[in-house]
Amino acid sequence: MTLATKAVWSGKIFSNGWNDALGGSQNVNEPATGAVLGSTGLANATDVDRAASSAFMVRKAWADTPFDQRAAIMREAARLLKERAAEINTWNIRECGSIGPKAEWELHATYEQMLMAAALPMQSNGQLYPSSMPGRTNMWRRIPIGTVGVIAPWNFPLLLAMRSVAPALALGNAVLLKPDVQAAVTGGQLIAQIFADAGLPDGVLHVLPGGPETGDAVVRHAKVEMISFTGSTAVGKTIGATCGSLLKKVALELGGNNAIVVLDDADLDAASSNGAWGAFLHQGQICMQAGRHLVQRSVAQAYAEKLAKRAEALHVGDPHVGQVHLGPIINQKQCNRIKVIVDRTVEMGATLLTGGTREGLFYRPTVMTGVTRNMPAFTEEIFGPVAPITVFDNEDEAVELLNASSYGLAAAIHSANITRAMSVANRLHTGMIHINDQTVNNEFQVPFGGMGASGNGGRFGGPANIEEFTQSQWVSVMDKPIVYPF
Repeated sequence: MTLATKAVWSGKIFSNGWNDALGGSQNVNEPATGAVLGSTGLANATDVDRAASSAFMVRKAWADTPFDQRAAIMREAARLLKERAAEINTWNIRECGSIGPKAEWELHATYEQMLMAAALPMQSNGQLYPSSMPGRTNMWRRIPIGTVGVIAPWNFPLLLAMRSVAPALALGNAVLLKPDVQAAVTGGQLIAQIFADAGLPDGVLHVLPGGPETGDAVVRHAKVEMISFTGSTAVGKTIGATCGSLLKKVALELGGNNAIVVLDDADLDAASSNGAWGAFLHQGQICMQAGRHLVQRSVAQAYAEKLAKRAEALHVGDPHVGQVHLGPIINQKQCNRIKVIVDRTVEMGATLLTGGTREGLFYRPTVMTGVTRNMPAFTEEIFGPVAPITVFDNEDEAVELLNASSYGLAAAIHSANITRAMSVANRLHTGMIHINDQTVNNEFQVPFGGMGASGNGGRFGGPANIEEFTQSQWVSVMDKPIVYPF
């Protein structure tokens, strides 16, 4: 499928329909070729202010819309997502450098998220509590927050935007979505058009592509009561501090330096398969990437050889023109950063088994051995197709190495002995642990989130959505008014 460079959203933002952006416009570029695919509007602070004011005017009516009508719009939006799969997947491939299977998986996972969101409005939204006061009924209920600002990343732009947008809308909130400009179409414009066509009332959803200034305007706006941010830890800390000073609710899903632990009784064929998938999927540009491979000494060489063999069999190239395993890195800055981390690690004594080379934005899947805890490939979140292997001698050392990182997003443990693996898991400071699996996992019905520098807890998925995108309210009712002493 080809992409039309002129579309209803070309050079525009979505705010009460498609309108010119006061912040101007920017080309949408294809990382694999550098080709211009179209253009998107860029929202500035005035655009954000207008959007927030518009959302404020309509959000009460949207919250008062009967739950079955809100659910029906969500289901129709999900249907349209599936109907437009070919167009959306093509944009994901060309704009974001995704390979076809990744784009297809992301769309299906987003569809599931939307159906789950459609079911949220019909769930119980409160509880009754007893009272020591005769004749009093205590109700504790969940009500919409008001307006939610969603700041989404470029790597899984459709899924990571919709996992906040869909439940926030379904539960009666208005939403300001700021997609990353590197994925403004896949993660913003196409979403806006789907909801408009599904019948979402004007003003309830605004899509405002832009850079840091746009995001800061969304975060600081007085009529935006909550921020849901997915992105780097450095930016997340700044947003968290700002929201804290404004007493504004914030959900932070941040970076990770995730580890796969391979114990000496593991199935090495399976473990190396999991290690390759976790390290190289989407060029390693995933917050849950297996960025550290901690392997028990007696099996380390065999694991490394199997992992390197898998890496060497992977094809790297333009995912739009052929079947490949890895597409391009998102931009030159990130590609340079990966190279620096690998080069510095090798200079400090690590051994490069395979990879470590690039052509343009295409970086070969890389496996390194002899990586120690003081090397950049161990300490830093690489966000590239690199698998650094660090050896340990016993389970205590494995736990200590894994917990040495300030991040705490995901971990994986491979062992033939589940009790042994669980014993290790029980000592890890991570938000998600997968035994005999890899680190990159997502199920829409399970709360998702990290610890430490990876975020502030399980915030997305299942019952967590109701708690996250609403606020609590206590209402007490007396049969007759109380007469107090004065």
